[in-house]
Amino acid sequence: MTLISSHPRIGDDLTPAEFAHLSDPPLLLDVRSGVEYGLFHAPQARNLSLPRLLLGRFPLLRSWVLPPWFRALPKTEAIAVICLTAHRSPIAAAALTQAGFTTVFNLTGGMIAWQKAGLPVCKGPTSVTAAE
Repeated sequence: MTLISSHPRIGDDLTPAEFAHLSDPPLLLDVRSGVEYGLFHAPQARNLSLPRLLLGRFPLLRSWVLPPWFRALPKTEAIAVICLTAHRSPIAAAALTQAGFTTVFNLTGGMIAWQKAGLPVCKGPTSVTAAE
């Protein structure tokens, strides 16, 4: 994909390498479980599992399952979604779009492709988790 601006078109798929070369990358949302995230993740990724994200669509559950940092995001915040193999991330991207987020991208190939591209990973839980 040839990038003309700092962001590709809204709704596009991005490879991990394309994401890494963006001059102004969007928030990277890792929708794997907390256990998977703790094993390895992109250094800049924030974790919010797909089940929590989907449950957050229900107003009565929103404050229980969505962390404050996520609830505070403006709908104009650019978000790129990643999982392990890109099976969960398209579901999450669609849910974010349905929730009113205007700039959402799916990272194709997930963390497996991220590692194959030689991009950096962190191991273990970090301070950037869903509990924050």
